[in-house]
Amino acid sequence: METLEVGKAAPEYISSLPPQRSILSRAASGLFSSPIGVAGATIVGFVLLLALIGPLISPHDAVDHNLRSRFKAPGYSDSSGTFTLGTDQLGRDILSRIIAGSRVSVLVGIVSVLIAGTIGVSYGLVSGFLGGYVDTVMMRFVDALLSIPFIVLVVAISGVVGAGLGTLILILGCTGWVTYARVIRGEVLKVREMEYVVAAYALGQNRPLVMLRHVLPNVIASAIVLAAVQVAVTILAESSLSFLGLGVKTPTVTWGLMLADGKSYINSAWWMTFYPGMAITITVLGVVFLGDWLRDFLDPNIRARA
Repeated sequence: METLEVGKAAPEYISSLPPQRSILSRAASGLFSSPIGVAGATIVGFVLLLALIGPLISPHDAVDHNLRSRFKAPGYSDSSGTFTLGTDQLGRDILSRIIAGSRVSVLVGIVSVLIAGTIGVSYGLVSGFLGGYVDTVMMRFVDALLSIPFIVLVVAISGVVGAGLGTLILILGCTGWVTYARVIRGEVLKVREMEYVVAAYALGQNRPLVMLRHVLPNVIASAIVLAAVQVAVTILAESSLSFLGLGVKTPTVTWGLMLADGKSYINSAWWMTFYPGMAITITVLGVVFLGDWLRDFLDPNIRARA
């Protein structure tokens, strides 16, 4: 067996090691090796692109109505153009409304998750790290919020602030953080007992520095995975609340409002509910698929077994 001569051969041996790949390179490699990850990234990327360039590619005005063209089946054409997915009860183009609705879904999903994630991660981090009486009081507050039905909170906040897109984002952000708090608190309880945290204390680092420098980076992966899943939950919640009349109001176009408009005509104009429903289903599936891949990619135990 060959041995390294200390101080002489070691540099040559180290230089022969393969270079460490960046996290983006490893993510791209892992993504393309996962069919589920590719499917999720493709769907999510398409929806994001649709939300960004939607007004440029929309074949018609999403809110412009024409009563002469109402309830037209998919593929109908007239002097104003072709209605690929048909029209609704006011003659509005279904395809254009789905494209416009994607912007609301993306906006609500991302902004609500950012609000909820920021509050929940901070809350769970402090609660789990401090422990003791502080942790007990903070978690009992979380339990109290969880005991209040979601619809009751929605109605209460809507009654005070008023209905609208901003109100819906506020509601979903201020009610969704408790999930992050519980998950992150559980992760912090494990991480704070690790050897490197104890060593940081031994080196004289104060508690806030240990919490932010050594504990937070080691629980943030769980928050990212949870955020990916919560985007799907938030999109479903927005659609459900808009369908019930508790979310976004007209003339803003959302997939939930499209479902509400079409529920009375489901037997005579099935396309009014079918296509918005498919848009919601495919988008949520794409986000869930991407979240599953993120969980596998960010979990060191799964990577080690692979």
